Amino acid sequence: MSEIKLGLGNPPLPIYLYVKNEEMGGEQYVWYKYLINQKEKIPVYQRALTGFISEIRLTEKDYRGQDNLKLDIVISADELYVVRSGINTNFAKSFLLAASVVEDFSKPLIIVANPGNETVVFCSLYDAATKTKIRRDWDANADWAFLIQSIQSRLSSSPKFELEEEFSHIAPPSPNSKSAAVHPQDLRIKQVRTLMDYPIELVKEWLHFQDVKFPSQLPQVKVDELVKSICLAWASDKADPYRAESSYQQQVLGASGVDEITAIQAWMNYVQEQLVAVSAG
Repeated sequence: MSEIKLGLGNPPLPIYLYVKNEEMGGEQYVWYKYLINQKEKIPVYQRALTGFISEIRLTEKDYRGQDNLKLDIVISADELYVVRSGINTNFAKSFLLAASVVEDFSKPLIIVANPGNETVVFCSLYDAATKTKIRRDWDANADWAFLIQSIQSRLSSSPKFELEEEFSHIAPPSPNSKSAAVHPQDLRIKQVRTLMDYPIELVKEWLHFQDVKFPSQLPQVKVDELVKSICLAWASDKADPYRAESSYQQQVLGASGVDEITAIQAWMNYVQEQLVAVSAG
């Protein structure tokens, strides 16, 4: 427990660091704080932040009338920090690749923002105790949704903090959308993710990488791919990947005469039964 400082001070709000490669007064910086009331950027010239990563979040922010999906990295240090970057940026992707090989998030890490060419910023992670870099090769074709889910799973026991709605708000659907008829493919994904208790943020992130906002904007083969991805993510800690996929192929894709949700429920029961049988054995 850190010492509680009595007396006057600032409200216990998180410090947001926005990632961007810019220059002020001839000096380069790669992230900054933003004072909303004054609409003022405050450059942060130190490129490293040491602390405990407690959570990563996907946050939808409106920018010039368009929705932008952001990756928020919540870090507990001398203060509570949130490092925010666009989900498609090199910073977010290099962070996700490095964080995907971290096994123990209970140890402090050093997040380093590295300037690249022009406006590009990359992220490096270091073990704070040994100062050794955590390495994973660059992979432009990585399954980003899977990496996010995997990291979030390993962070599930970390302390969580209530962030101000002003900062972490995910925009609700527009009022007009409530009266519109729901497209069958949109309803299909909603039913599957609800059944699997799959985070809607991960669905949004997957759609974002397809350059769409709704499943109905994709061909059916891509929606089939999303359904399969959700199902196999659910089974990832219950069966080995080969058995999960082969049984999905047989019992869901090969099912006839039953609706998809019924077939998926039967497959889920099968996977659970297999898990119990293995545990009993």
